[in-house]
Amino acid sequence: MATPQIDIYTKFACPFCVRAKRLLSEKGATFTEHDITMGGPGRDAMLARAPGAMTVPQIFIGEVHVGGSDDLAALERAGKLDALLAG
Repeated sequence: MATPQIDIYTKFACPFCVRAKRLLSEKGATFTEHDITMGGPGRDAMLARAPGAMTVPQIFIGEVHVGGSDDLAALERAGKLDALLAG
């Protein structure tokens, strides 16, 4: 089974974004970062995938909308992140 595409929507100088990217990197996960600091099409894409999302990061693993940094950390604490990253 192929590993799922991981997308993370971030903004410049966001400590929660840094924390989420660090956890993903520690897990050896490759992700695509979409910087939406200045808005634009990246922000529109994020809102299309997560209507009503007003904070960053917003993290998607495959088709699963994980949510933010705290949600990602909660998956790790629950022992569910590795399986999600494996697909």
